[in-house]
Amino acid sequence: MTYKLIVLDLDGTLTNSKKEITPRNKEVLIRAQEQGVRLVLASGRPTYGIVPLADELRMSEFNGFILSYNGGEIIDWQTKEMMYENVLPDEVIPALYACAKKHQLPILTYHGAEIITEQPDDVYVQKEAFLNKMAVRKVTNFLEEVTLPLPKCLIVGDPEKLIAVESELSLLLQGEINVFRSEPYFLELVPQGIDKAMSLQVLIEKLGVSREEMMAIGDGYNDLSMIRYAGMGIAMENAQEPVKKAADYVTLSNEEDGVAVAIEKFMEKTE
Repeated sequence: MTYKLIVLDLDGTLTNSKKEITPRNKEVLIRAQEQGVRLVLASGRPTYGIVPLADELRMSEFNGFILSYNGGEIIDWQTKEMMYENVLPDEVIPALYACAKKHQLPILTYHGAEIITEQPDDVYVQKEAFLNKMAVRKVTNFLEEVTLPLPKCLIVGDPEKLIAVESELSLLLQGEINVFRSEPYFLELVPQGIDKAMSLQVLIEKLGVSREEMMAIGDGYNDLSMIRYAGMGIAMENAQEPVKKAADYVTLSNEEDGVAVAIEKFMEKTE
């Protein structure tokens, strides 16, 4: 099988613990693009948090794609065209805010290069800022100062405290939004049906590429759907166990150039 698309999760997959692309991963990915393969960076991060990695991999030159907000946006990185967009219903935002306030946890969202929140100094808000290399803007009233519609919100906090919040919002807004953990301390609040595999289906239909011609590599629960969907689904050695079980192949960890190892193994079939 000739693979035309390589889809990469970022944190725990493409990047190491320093949130950097290793030299070997970069070299192999640029070589793959030179051979005609197109890259898709698929992450729960906001678009702004993905851009530096896309630029480092020269994806505008090779006509790659950014799939941000866990599939909520697809952007052609050569033309900067928004190919697909899904947003939260405006009417759910007050309920999300009320729940966060009730449990005394920070809620945040994004606007351009900024994270917007009432609690900028919270340790978990700062984690999200570091991850995406974004500035944090303090607002007095979240509901009054955000610009609707929103692509997603994040409630952050101690993993134990988030258990009740996740359960409460899943029940309250069932059928209206998706609620899930991307990390034990990050509760993702995204539009209903947002899913990496669903967005990839939109993309490959536009490109005229089959799922069998797609390789997807990831490590987390939010990568499960795309690993199952792709013709070649690959899990990192550091992946969650259910992700490994769903994969066609398990490569080395993100600290051992696992992405490069997998691509070198399977790209032989495309030459």
